[in-house]
Amino acid sequence: MSTPIRSSYHHGDLRAALLDVAMQMLEQGRTFSLRAVAREAGVSPTAPYRHFADREALESALAAEGFRDLRADLLEQRSPPSSAADLAEFGVEYVLFALRRPALFRLMFGHPCDDTDDHRLRAAAELRNLLAAMLATVFPRADAPALATAFWGLVHGLAFLHLDGKFAAEPLEDVAERVRASYRAILAVQV
Repeated sequence: MSTPIRSSYHHGDLRAALLDVAMQMLEQGRTFSLRAVAREAGVSPTAPYRHFADREALESALAAEGFRDLRADLLEQRSPPSSAADLAEFGVEYVLFALRRPALFRLMFGHPCDDTDDHRLRAAAELRNLLAAMLATVFPRADAPALATAFWGLVHGLAFLHLDGKFAAEPLEDVAERVRASYRAILAVQV
């Protein structure tokens, strides 16, 4: 039987409290619904509907929060990249984020984005734009958007290969070295 995450919600930012509870439930591997989140937060079953139309809207908000967390982890204690090796470390952090927070990572990328008004779409675009800007700094004569797509595809693929068990479980430093080696191999290829 799972332990309640939060016994009651008293006052303050209900939306943030609901997201906090839902994130904890997600990362604990617990199934959640708006009703279950309300129960864990100690609010009425209808309270979440003031902020989220349905479970999909809640999941979209969680995914957007995940993209913001990933962006923060990528930038934490790092200077802007000035070399290809610096860029590889951003790739390492991307893959390690996926391994630290697999349920959130799968949620972030598990559903198509609604391009009419989707927090997930905007948050993903911010991440892609950050990557393109970093690549443009290191490779000023390259097609930064295309290079960003290639780099993102590489690290995203590696993240899911690890999450899906296509690579054996291994120490994180070995995972990090695989990312670095893959990045070096791609840069070494002459087209």
